[in-house]
Formats: sequence, structure tokens, C-alpha cells
Amino acid sequence: MPSAPPPDDWVLTRRRAVGNRIRELRLWRNLSQERLAERCGVDRQTVNRIEMGHQAATIDTLIRIAQALAVPLTDLVRGLGSPLPPEE
Repeated sequence: MPSAPPPDDWVLTRRRAVGNRIRELRLWRNLSQERLAERCGVDRQTVNRIEMGHQAATIDTLIRIAQALAVPLTDLVRGLGSPLPPEE
């Protein structure tokens, strides 16, 4: 099975922005990565990789993170809707 191509730069930029937002909210809630991971049912390394933008979070994981942080899901991606990627 062929591997997927690497994500475009604009995707990586948004992934890092989501990770930064999760980190900000986690620190605001005074939670360690380990504690957030426990609340979400994932391991600490997964939380770390998502926060660093090295791993794309599934929608299920984002829903769990938002729930664990007691924020609406939209708070994790607020402000990431523009600009649109270049058309090919």
C-alpha cells in the first residue's frame, strides 16, 4: 500500500497552530500533558506530538481534548479559517 504524500506547508502551519492553542488552554487549566492525556484516554506522547504539530489529531481526539479542557471544540480551531490554500 503506497504511503500518503506529506502534508502541504499550509496544513502543517495550521496543525501547529491547533497544537499551540491546545497547549495554551492546557496551561490555562493548569494541567500537565500527562493529566490531559489521562482525561482524553490517550498517552502523554500523543498529547506532546499534537501540541508540537508533529501528529495530526483525529476529530475524535480533538473532541476529547475539548471536553477535557471544558471548552467548545471550535475554540481549538478558532481563527484558522483564512486564508484559503492556493488553488492548483
